[in-house]
Amino acid sequence: MSDPTTRAADLLAEHRDSIDRLDAVLIYTLAERFAQTKAVGKLKAEHALPPSDPAREATQIARLETLALESGLDPEFAKKFLNFVISEVIRHHEKLQK
Repeated sequence: MSDPTTRAADLLAEHRDSIDRLDAVLIYTLAERFAQTKAVGKLKAEHALPPSDPAREATQIARLETLALESGLDPEFAKKFLNFVISEVIRHHEKLQK
């Protein structure tokens, strides 16, 4: 039988390994998302479209709030996170239009 402290340390290591993998997934997913939004920004710049689309942004925020609720994630956190991402996307789009 294993020592409870050793077992706890093993479980902690397993959780941390999982967290590390998920962090990598998040970073690569964000990189892919920004690659797509960069393409959108170039298209908008080429066609003199505004860098921001408030209707689309509101729809996305509502959609992600619903996904957050369904997944057990705090919807306020999801909203703050998406607002941060959207503000970065808009900033990048504005740079492309200069």
